[in-house]
Amino acid sequence: MLDFFTIFSKGGIVLWCFQGAGVTESFAGPVNALIRSVILQERSGNTSFNHEALSLKYKLDNEFELIFVVGFQKILTLTYVDKFIDDVQLHFRDRYKNELEQRGALKLLNNSYEFEDDFNMLLRQAEESSKARSPVPMRSFKESEKSQKTVKSMIETKGGDKGKEPGGKKNKNTKKEGMYKPAVFTPEIDILNGLLSRASVQKVPLSFCSKSPKPQKPREKQMRVWDMGGNSTKELDYSYKNDLQSNGEQMEEVNTDLVRNLPQLEMTSESVTKISTKKGGSFGGMFGMLKGLVGSKSLTFEDMEPVLDKMKDHLIAKNVAAEIASQLCDSVAKKLEGKVMGTFTTVASTVKQALQESLVQILQPKRRVDILRDVMEAQRLQRPFVITFCGVNGVGKSTNLAKISFWLIENGFRVLIAACDTFRAGAVEQLRTHQRRLNSLHPPEQHGGRSAVQLYEKGYGKDAAGIAMEAINYARNQAFDVVLVDTAGRMQDNAPLMTALAKLIAVNMPDLVLFVGEALVGNEAVDQLVKFNQALADHSMSDKPRLIDGIVLTKFDTIDDKVGAAISMTYITGQPIVFVGTGQTYNDLRSLNARAVVSALMKA
Repeated sequence: MLDFFTIFSKGGIVLWCFQGAGVTESFAGPVNALIRSVILQERSGNTSFNHEALSLKYKLDNEFELIFVVGFQKILTLTYVDKFIDDVQLHFRDRYKNELEQRGALKLLNNSYEFEDDFNMLLRQAEESSKARSPVPMRSFKESEKSQKTVKSMIETKGGDKGKEPGGKKNKNTKKEGMYKPAVFTPEIDILNGLLSRASVQKVPLSFCSKSPKPQKPREKQMRVWDMGGNSTKELDYSYKNDLQSNGEQMEEVNTDLVRNLPQLEMTSESVTKISTKKGGSFGGMFGMLKGLVGSKSLTFEDMEPVLDKMKDHLIAKNVAAEIASQLCDSVAKKLEGKVMGTFTTVASTVKQALQESLVQILQPKRRVDILRDVMEAQRLQRPFVITFCGVNGVGKSTNLAKISFWLIENGFRVLIAACDTFRAGAVEQLRTHQRRLNSLHPPEQHGGRSAVQLYEKGYGKDAAGIAMEAINYARNQAFDVVLVDTAGRMQDNAPLMTALAKLIAVNMPDLVLFVGEALVGNEAVDQLVKFNQALADHSMSDKPRLIDGIVLTKFDTIDDKVGAAISMTYITGQPIVFVGTGQTYNDLRSLNARAVVSALMKA
């Protein structure tokens, strides 16, 4: 049933592994995909991962820095896997605790872990327990509660009201008879073959039974009686104090009465502990500084839950999408649960530090996008390097395309701009204005008599994919280094335009697909990126469709420290933020500093 089970350290040392009978393929590929896509990307909030035809489940052991991974076919439904992986983890820890406490890769390599017999025993127990839990059979109608209902159970009788006949109609003579009969006592009444006992019948006149009962008077609020406050309010009256000062004997009598009425307090060690733990007690000032300290003990989810809730609210306030903030906090909880903390370390500081490390890891790309290096590689192959820009309406695609053109020209490359936005009025004119200004900043004399940037356009209402193809061919013939393809803005719910974008990318196969998004969005960033990627995947003609390769984050200068959109976009796509737009001039283009963004995000 299981394809493989492996136990390895977070340093990558495999301690023990199991491979199912008949399984010939190596499990290194799925496990490496799990490490790259989940563990290194801080996405360990969900304990399952799918890779091709396999479904993987994993568990982190933060105390000994171990990872337990089990793999099985995706089409199988194995209900015992979660409990089984927990049992294997506990059994392995208990058996090799002394060996695991020896830190260091060489010591782990030198130890041998003979765990096959124990593993087979646990697997056999898990499979047998799963078979023993047979599905619950559907109960018949006679066994249900509905079959037990009778006509009597569905008739409501209010307070012994006997003014109704068995058919449910009122007796017209009831009122008249009740007026003349002062009291009627009925020992037994037969209603629909159900006998009411003699004791249950209220012996009251029918004249009163026919009327609705009077509403009960609401209970008044009772005076609170304090444990040590005495039973009489006279004890709280001090008006006689001045009179008693002149009479010493009377004062002595009153004092003895007060002492006698108050219970004696015995200050045992238990009572001191109870008083000191009360909020605002006398010991609160001394122990308040030590609140939240963890002294050499394992962290539990209950310890971290209040801190994580505050962290999640803080991230949402900083413009991180609510779903992403929840997943990040779950990932941090899984990363820290069971980890042994040092003395005088607060839970809040530990969780905050782990969250900061996770955020930095997310913002640092799993693959580096080096456009200048890639353009030089394309030059060597004598072909243009093609970049396509896509995004929703009004985020600044054309403006940031012009900024990137200026940056490329500054690095000595010739740029061709393809005007593939054939829907928006003024789109071609906007690009022509940028072209004219860029050529005035970099005249042809500086580039051997050739213009540094040109615009390829065919007007409005044309097929964008066809214009992009013609522009790429023109750039190849005229020896342009880079082609920047400007596309029309489109909402992620507009199916025809999303299909046209997917067609443009599938036909022309650009080297880089950049999603342009603004830093002002919150939860909308998740929806935009998910649907853009989904549209590109659905309309692709390849087994491995081209998805978004990077992100250009615009309007970054308008958000102060609410930089959560950067986290949301990077977390959803797993792709890096290539450029950040910080203003309205050609020079206002920056690369992202991950630690600066995280510092602004965690700032209170």
